[in-house]
Amino acid sequence: MKQKIYKELYRLSLKAYKKNEVPVSAIIVKQNKIIAKAYNKKNLSNNVLYHAEILCLQKAYKRLKRWNLNDCILYVSLEPCDMCKKIIQESRIDKVYYVLSKGICNNAYNKTQYEQMFLNEKSGFEELLKKFFHNIRK
Repeated sequence: MKQKIYKELYRLSLKAYKKNEVPVSAIIVKQNKIIAKAYNKKNLSNNVLYHAEILCLQKAYKRLKRWNLNDCILYVSLEPCDMCKKIIQESRIDKVYYVLSKGICNNAYNKTQYEQMFLNEKSGFEELLKKFFHNIRK
């Protein structure tokens, strides 16, 4: 099964490459069956969210008619970025396997700076979030 997945990841990555996309692909497996597969479409769609992992997750949600994928495994050709890692975590994926480490293509474009603000005024937001999660977990 792993050899089949590897070949399919490569085929999808090659497809992305031929379309001038970052050649990254993803496959989701449930009970030894491929239920979703995708490749990057960020350039084609002009949408920064169209990473292979996210597109693959969306297909799996639709196929299974649920967002919780705790009984699934994700295979990716390149280690997921931080954004995708968070979405994968929120999707409750059990395991993620990747072929290449993202260190292979360090992103020179990451110049975004983050800084926490409103440090003294955060209690309203904090209370609102606490109430929301308390109410849904009753």
